[in-house]
This record gives sequence, C-alpha cells and structure tokens, in this order.
Amino acid sequence: MIDTKLENILSLVEDYIDEKRQNESWKPGEDWVSYSGPYFDKNEYREAIKSLLSEWLIFGKDSNLFEMAFPKHLGMKFGCLTNSGSSANLLMMAATKSKKGFDLPEGSKIITPVVGFPTTINPIIQLGFKPVFVDVTLPDLNLDLNQVEELVKNDPEIRAITFAHVLGNPPDMDRLMKIVRENHLIFLEDSCDALGSTYRGKKLGSFGDISTCSFFPAHHMTMGEGGFVATNNKKIRKAVSSLRDWGRACYCNTMKPGNVVDGTACGNRFKNWLPGLKEAVYDHRYVFDDIGFNLKPIELQASMGLEQLKKLPEMDHARKFNFLKLNEVFKPYEKYFHLPKATPNSDPCWFAYLMTVKKDAPFKKQDIISHLEGKKIQTRSFFAGNILTHPGYHHMASDYGDLDEMFPVAQQVTTNSFFLGTFIGITDDKIRYIKKSVDEFFEGIK
Repeated sequence: MIDTKLENILSLVEDYIDEKRQNESWKPGEDWVSYSGPYFDKNEYREAIKSLLSEWLIFGKDSNLFEMAFPKHLGMKFGCLTNSGSSANLLMMAATKSKKGFDLPEGSKIITPVVGFPTTINPIIQLGFKPVFVDVTLPDLNLDLNQVEELVKNDPEIRAITFAHVLGNPPDMDRLMKIVRENHLIFLEDSCDALGSTYRGKKLGSFGDISTCSFFPAHHMTMGEGGFVATNNKKIRKAVSSLRDWGRACYCNTMKPGNVVDGTACGNRFKNWLPGLKEAVYDHRYVFDDIGFNLKPIELQASMGLEQLKKLPEMDHARKFNFLKLNEVFKPYEKYFHLPKATPNSDPCWFAYLMTVKKDAPFKKQDIISHLEGKKIQTRSFFAGNILTHPGYHHMASDYGDLDEMFPVAQQVTTNSFFLGTFIGITDDKIRYIKKSVDEFFEGIK
C-alpha cells in the first residue's frame, strides 16, 4: 500500500511538471532573459521527492553513487561531494595545509589572479596562506603567465598556484603546466566555470593536483547548491573526506546498524584509536585527528545531481552553440569591444559570453548594460573585478602600491567588463531579441 501511494505521489509530481513545462512561455520585453538557471525536467523533481520521502536526509546511497560517477566524467580517479562550490574550494585549500594532505606550512605564498571571485581567494587567507596577486590579460582575462613566471623565478616562498578558468576558457595550459612542473608547485585548479571544457582533448578539472567544481544553479549543472573536489591522489581524497566530516579519523562511509564489531567498511570500528587514552577502546567514527568542518551535502542534492549528469552533454552543447550565436550578435561591433576568443588548443564549454568595452569606445559599460537591463536582458559584471578594490581586502592593497600601475588590466576589467549568459534556456527567440536590443543601442552610437 505504501509503495503504491509513493508511486501515485511521484506520478502526480511528474504530471505537474509536464503540464507546467507545456504552459511555460516567454514574452520579449515583458519576461526576463535570464543569464542562467536550472534545466530540470520531471526526473530531477521525481528523484528529489523520492529522496525526501525516504527520510534518509544525510549523505547516503545516491551521494556515494555520485562520488563514483563524477570523477569518471572528469577523467579523475577520486572525488568528494560537498554542499557548495565555495566549500569545495575551502576543502581543497584545507587539504593543502593538512598534515594528511600536502602539509603546506602556514604563511606559504600562493599565486592567484587579482581578478576573480572571493570563493577562489578567501580560502587562501582563511587557511593562513599569503595570496600573491597577478594581473590578467585581454581579452581572455586569465592570469598573466609572464607575471607568474617572473614571480616564481624570484620568490622561493611561492609554493602553489590557484585560479578559476575564466568562464570556461583556460589559459595556455602547456605553458602553465611547464611552470608548475619546473618550479615544483602545487596546482589547485578551480573549474567551477569550466565543466565540459577541454584543452588538447583533456578535460579542465583533470590538470590540477586537486580540482574543484560547483553545482550552483548558474553553473553548467546544478543540484541547488553543491560542489565537488577531485584528485588522482588517494591520500588527498582521504584528507578532503575527513576535513569535510569535522576532521574524522575514520574514512568509512558505510555502517551496518547494530553491528558494533564489523559496523564499518574497515571492520575495525572498536579498536584502540585514542592515543591520548591508551587504555580506551573507543568508537573510531568519533575520533578526530584533524580540525575540519561540516560541509557535507544532503542526499537530495545527489539524487538530483545524478539526473543532471545525464543531461550534461545536451546542456554543454547548448552553451557552445549559444556562444557562437552571441558572437554573431556582437561581431559587427567588435571595434568597441574586446570580444572573447578561445585559447589555442582549447574547446571551451562557455559559462558566459564575456565582453570588455574598449577604453576609446564612445560609450561606457554602464550605458550598454543599462540599456540591456532596461530591455529585461540580464547582465553580470565579471565577478568582483579587482578584488583589492573591495573594502574587505583593502588591508592587502598597500602591499602592491599603485593599483593602476600594478594591475592595469584588472582596473580596466573592473569598470569595463560584463557578460551575457549562454545556458540552454537562452533559446533562438531570445537570441533574436538580444540582437534586436543590441542593434537598437548601437543605432544611437556614432
């Protein structure tokens, strides 16, 4: 009877979503052209409701299945699902510091672009490392590899490098990996905007010693919130899993209820695991040998994520196709913009269509984005721009002197760069509306 009622509920959910999708419409000028959003059908909702009604709310079967499936998608061996992309970056950095990971000492210097988002930069500071900022280059806005080379050549305290591939487009990975190898750097790869992108046929997110991905609704796939840490290093995988789960000494993720002897995957649940209490026989699932966090996802996230993985090829194709169509929209006005170009040897799965208004353009970024937003076409600035211009980071700015001289491109990006979305929800009729709106703006430009 219960199973029948459950199927009835799930059937009603499916019918509701099918009907809702059939009745959805978009009216140009009245409804927003969103830059991104979730691409769900009845399957995600079915699995979410099914997971919720199972009453198993925490990390469970679907979470384990996702942790096995997603590294294979990236071309990596191991992975750890977490509750957000920001948490993934925090865990990546924490594993770099942990004695169970790379054991990088506090105060070590880590190179990162000055243009980006706090989720990439903050963990460096929060874990007691020192960020060493570099400028970016036009038009790609990736980190300036000339500056990187100069810094690592002259500063032996630089131990690692971390950055996000800009909206799915990588830097010159041949050159970058040569710098990493020759200087024995740890490479922490933020692939939150780059799921589906490749360089020489190799997926971004598979180059780093550790890499991360985000499943926020704006990203290539979503489970509401969610993130992932991937690695080929089994030791790092264990460190990340422990840090995600408060710093547990136990890495087992399965238990047999009521079995106090063999109730973990290792079969050693009750052994002498407390060196500070040598006579104690203690439950090693509650022994903590690191100072960690609680960054676990809920099972419902993974249930949706497994369905999203099935749709990822379709969603990736749409992003690449929409990028090309938006390029056709803006190509006639290229004299006013630095337009995005794929890095040689790369095949980006574009998170967005990025533009930087040239200094000599007869209009400002604010002019065109105000026009587009007035037409209900969503735009976004390129994240934080120069992070050192923000109040929370002012205390670090004095280390770099005149920001205009030190980071000239970053300053330009902060005031002149913006992007439009490329996700699957931007249909052909929306592209036509964007083109009409863009053309209207330039009718008034002489």
